[in-house]
Amino acid sequence: MRNSCGLIVLAGALVLVGCGKEQSTPTTTPAPSASPSSHDGYLGTLVKGQQTAVKGIDTAALNQEVQLFNVQEGRLPKDLNELVTKQYLPKIPDAPAGMKINYDAVQGKVTVVPQ
Repeated sequence: MRNSCGLIVLAGALVLVGCGKEQSTPTTTPAPSASPSSHDGYLGTLVKGQQTAVKGIDTAALNQEVQLFNVQEGRLPKDLNELVTKQYLPKIPDAPAGMKINYDAVQGKVTVVPQ
């Protein structure tokens, strides 16, 4: 009885798995990008998503440090290097590739913009 139960389980597993043949389903492929220099498909989406995430994180952290500086010093920093010299930041973070960090000293706002 024990062997027959094992065979039934094995037979059921084989039925579920099949013969190892995959059924092919028609898929569509995206049209190639109009610009050969731009990123295509999945990799391009990942790169753009990563740049967006980095841009958001860096600007949020920098804006927070600018506001902390403003509260503690009673004024906005003249430039982002002042955050480093007054030891609010160890260093200015690097901007993502093709981008630059922009600081508006009048509004006290940090943004990341294309170069």
